[in-house]
Amino acid sequence: MRGLIPLLNTVPTTGFAGNVARHLRAVVPGLNHSAPAAPPTSLPPGHPPHRPEVEFFNLADLTSTDNKGFVRQVERYHHEPWGLYMARIVPVPHRHYLETWLLPELSLRVTVTRRNPAHHVDHNFRLDIGEFTQVGPKRWKAVDHYLDIAVHCRHNAELLRVDDLLAAHAAGFVDTAQANRAVGCATAVLDGLAANDHCVEDWLATHGITLTWM
Repeated sequence: MRGLIPLLNTVPTTGFAGNVARHLRAVVPGLNHSAPAAPPTSLPPGHPPHRPEVEFFNLADLTSTDNKGFVRQVERYHHEPWGLYMARIVPVPHRHYLETWLLPELSLRVTVTRRNPAHHVDHNFRLDIGEFTQVGPKRWKAVDHYLDIAVHCRHNAELLRVDDLLAAHAAGFVDTAQANRAVGCATAVLDGLAANDHCVEDWLATHGITLTWM
């Protein structure tokens, strides 16, 4: 977020970029609310813009298929009225297990990653903003809308990847309505977490949602 502050303080006050800046200045500590508007500037260097990542979840054969077509075996799916739970092994050096909930009504994916002892991580949950839908009796679809929130339980929440959303919008990969929905969802989540001592479980309980984990 620290690298994002100068960007949000220099974006124009009109159009989608201006809407992003206004939304985030209202909820993110440390942004300079009084900074004057500046002419549009290029986005900071980094990854090139890319289309929203799409993932499919097949409950019938216990697999998930990512944006690149890689199929991974899933250990467990579990369906509740508020969403879908998935758990699978992650075969990479610094992580070994992933658990995630898709929550369609909140446009949210809540993930816990179990990491190996030598690879410490300082946030408890990763919240991904997106579109999550059941597209068949045993099939779900997730469309990532770029914005992520890293939640340090009982401490704070950090908004990530705003520059990715701005770049994707500028490239035409998401339209203004989709991008504005993503920003609106992220700000609502940040507000809800702040009102509940940055506890994901307490905030979700206000929506009648109780998540379970392995």
